[in-house]
Amino acid sequence: MKNLTKEKICAFYASDYHFEMISLPYISKSMDENKEIIILTENDLEDTVNTLISRMNLKDAKKNKILGLDWKDNDLKKFKEISKSSKENKNMIIFIKGKENYIENVNKNIEKWVEDKNNIKVIDCYEFFEVENKIDDIAEKYDKILGTSKRE
Repeated sequence: MKNLTKEKICAFYASDYHFEMISLPYISKSMDENKEIIILTENDLEDTVNTLISRMNLKDAKKNKILGLDWKDNDLKKFKEISKSSKENKNMIIFIKGKENYIENVNKNIEKWVEDKNNIKVIDCYEFFEVENKIDDIAEKYDKILGTSKRE
């Protein structure tokens, strides 16, 4: 896998809710820094993120901003957004959440849709139960691991 960005980050999640709990603090911080957030996901996360956000102690403006992200599984639309934002030289955080094969394919597609990758940070999020026997091998390929117990 080519290095899309200067820094490579991964995460491991056990469920959709777990992925959201890991990613939301990072998403919130990135929003405060005016970064574009794009979530490429193998499955629709809209229901789970709505449930989780409704239970969080956040200001309504922050909740609405997070819920305003596209949490659905519509990759083509999101690749177009990535391409457009890249051409406009916007700083982007791209979460890729799914099975190992999905993550690999999405990273290859980002290579095709984006010319300059210096303004993009990709966070590959692996389903724990699919890769549990090779977590160490996967983690070695990354600079950082995003998690609930350790902040970036």
